[in-house]
Amino acid sequence: MEILKRIMKIIMISLTLITISLTLFAEFSQAYPIYAQQAYTNPRAANGRIACANCHLAEKPVQIESPKAVLPNKVFEAAVKIPYAKDSRQILGNGQLSGLNVGAVVILPEGFKLAPNNLISKEIQEKNKGVYISPYSSTQDNILVVGPIAGDTHKEIAFPILSPDPATNKKVNFLKYPIYVGANRGRGQIYPTGEKSNNNIVNSSFEGQITGIQTLEKGETSITILNSEGKETKQNVPKGLSLVVSKKDNIKVDQPLTKDPNVGGFGQTDVEIVLQDPNRIIGFIFFAFSVLFTQIFFVIKKKQFEKVQAAELKF
Repeated sequence: MEILKRIMKIIMISLTLITISLTLFAEFSQAYPIYAQQAYTNPRAANGRIACANCHLAEKPVQIESPKAVLPNKVFEAAVKIPYAKDSRQILGNGQLSGLNVGAVVILPEGFKLAPNNLISKEIQEKNKGVYISPYSSTQDNILVVGPIAGDTHKEIAFPILSPDPATNKKVNFLKYPIYVGANRGRGQIYPTGEKSNNNIVNSSFEGQITGIQTLEKGETSITILNSEGKETKQNVPKGLSLVVSKKDNIKVDQPLTKDPNVGGFGQTDVEIVLQDPNRIIGFIFFAFSVLFTQIFFVIKKKQFEKVQAAELKF
């Protein structure tokens, strides 16, 4: 009987630990931008808006540098730059301050994909040390995602891309194609579930005079507001947010109570790349040389004609 009790106790403890772990993992996963993969088959909507913008509401710049043209079946680098102030610190879900994370999604033309490791140069491998770039899904290897990763050391992310070969892929042609990129830095203002994060300004829900400001045990701030009817109401402000109001201030509904904690944001841009036919380049080279030689021969012929004319004039 004693042994049975111990076994039941061990099972109960194990189940409790599993439940806690799953709960923590679920809460933690909501903060990852790549979890948009679960909600959106294609991260770029018909209006051009990339899904990351649904949670990262602030607008920030992003840049992409890539070759203007590329030959078939060649590896090239597309560098995504995510600038932000070096001393920027973001507020975490627990109210603590931390460095910013970054993430990016690159939407390539059909046929373009992440280059295999054996084709990536050592220089690019060194740049991407500690960076894991993956396809958006098993059926969309032309869409690449990365993040979240530490922004302090990854303000520029190099995407090694393999161009397609129209000789083996009949869906691809020698044309000009767009590359779309979206990149965020810092936490979003909305979770994938639609709830607001603590990375937002807190506005007043009541009107009246502030009669008390108290810090609670868990670090939250409780603000007591006395309305015109003499009734007191309380509003809590999450831990880590800085107040912009003080005791005896008169406030109105929707008036900001805190500073804006958000230091990050999302940006998207695009660039064009030409999948170049090698035969066109060879043909252009021959054409350029033919024009050059023709001009040279015209000049030589002109000089000869001038000499003949000069000789005839002497006679």
